Amino acid sequence: MRYLPKSDQERAELLSALGLDSASQLFASIPESVQLKQPLAIPAAYSEPEILEYFNARGAECAKDYLRFLGGGCYDHYQSVVADTLIQRGEFLTAYTPYQAEISQGTLQAIFEFQTLLCQLTGQEVANASMYDGSTALAEAILMALRVARNRSRVLVARSIHPEYRAVLETYCRGQEVELVEIPCTETGQIDTDTLAKELNDQTAAVAIQSPNFFGCVEDVAGIADRAHKCGALLVTTVTEPVSLGLLRPPAEADIVALEAQALGLNISYGGPYAGVLATKQKFVRQMPGRLTGQTTDSEGKRGFVLTLSTREQHIRREKATSNICTNQALCALAVTIFLTIYGKQGLRELAEQNLAKAAYLAGELEKIPNVERAFSAPFFNEFTIKVNCAANKLLEKLKSEKILGGIALGRWYPEHNNSLLVCATETAKKEDFDRFASAFRRAMES
Repeated sequence: MRYLPKSDQERAELLSALGLDSASQLFASIPESVQLKQPLAIPAAYSEPEILEYFNARGAECAKDYLRFLGGGCYDHYQSVVADTLIQRGEFLTAYTPYQAEISQGTLQAIFEFQTLLCQLTGQEVANASMYDGSTALAEAILMALRVARNRSRVLVARSIHPEYRAVLETYCRGQEVELVEIPCTETGQIDTDTLAKELNDQTAAVAIQSPNFFGCVEDVAGIADRAHKCGALLVTTVTEPVSLGLLRPPAEADIVALEAQALGLNISYGGPYAGVLATKQKFVRQMPGRLTGQTTDSEGKRGFVLTLSTREQHIRREKATSNICTNQALCALAVTIFLTIYGKQGLRELAEQNLAKAAYLAGELEKIPNVERAFSAPFFNEFTIKVNCAANKLLEKLKSEKILGGIALGRWYPEHNNSLLVCATETAKKEDFDRFASAFRRAMES
C-alpha cells in the first residue's frame, strides 16, 4: 500500500471542511488518560545506506550459532530448497484468489492436492485451505460445531490447549452467547476425564482438545471422542505439530480437526504467515468456513478444478456466510503440499521417528541432572515439560548467556507451573547439541 503524506496546506483544508480548528479535536472522544502527552521517542529518518547498515547489524545479533529448543506451536524443521524454488515461480508467487477457474488451474490444483494430503494426514473426509493459522482454525472449528449442534451453546475447552489459541477462541466467542468451560489437567499432563464427564450435558455443543497438547503430552483422542459423542457433543481436536502424525494415529475419531501446518515446510518467520487447516466429516461440509476446491471435467472430458464451496460473504448473502476469513493462504499451502510430496508416507514416518528419538534422548539426559524431572508422565512426541527447583525464566536467562534458547517458561500462562519449562527437540539438532545443552543446563542449575 502506498504512503501518501499530506502537506500542511492539505491538512488545513481537511480540518476546515470538517469544521475543526486543530487535529487534536479529531481525537476529543478519546479519554485524556490514554492520550499520548509527548512525542514518541523515534530516531530521525535514516538514509538508504544507513537503513541497510541498521538491519545488517540487527541480523548479526541473531547469531546462527544459538542452539534452539523452542516449540510451543512453532517448530524448527528443515526447509527444503525445492519448496523455496517452486513457490517463487511467478504464477504461484503473484497468484490471487482463484475466482476464475479458466485462468487459475495451477493454483486450484495445488489447493486440491493440499486438501487431499491433509485429509490423508488427519483421517478426515474433507479439508479446506483458507484458515489464517492454527488459532483461527480452532476458533472457526468451534463456531462450526455450534452451527452443527443447534440449540447448544456450551463448549468444554481443555486447559492444555495452547494458551494463545484459547485467547483467540475467547475473542471469537465474546458477544456470541457461548459458554466456554475450562477443563483442567491431571498429574499426567492430560485432560482430566473425570471432570470432563461431570461437565458434559445436553447443552454441550463441543469438546475441544489438543494432541499432542501444549505440555507435549499425547491425549487419548478416541476415548475422549467416545465420551463426547455419548452426550451428543462434537469433538474438536487441534494439532500444532503435524509431524507427529507421521507416527501417531490420525485423529479420525474427531468430528473436526483444526491444524497448524507450519511444521510441514514453512519457516518460523517470527510467527507467520502460516497455513491453518480445518478438516471434518463429509456430512458437515455445508457448515465449513473457507473454501473447498473440487475436481471435475470440462466440455472435452479433460480434468479440471473449480471452487466447489465458497460460503463466505464475498460469494453469498452475508447472513448465510459461515466465515469472514477472506484471505487465500494458497502460497503457504503450496509449500506444505511440496513438503508432504517430497517426504511421502515413509519419509514423514522417518522424520517423526527422528523427532521422537531425539526428544527421548534429550529428556533422558536432562533427567540425570539433580533437581530436574519431567513434570508429566504421559507419553510425548518431540516436546516435553521439565520441572526444576527454581524459577524457569531465570534458568532460561542463564542458558541464553551461553547462546542456548533452552525452552519456554510456562509460568507466563500457568502460574502453578512457574518452575517448569517446555523443551522441544527436532531433527535439526545433533547429539553433540543435546549434550552441550545438558551440560549448560547442569551448570545453570548449580550456579
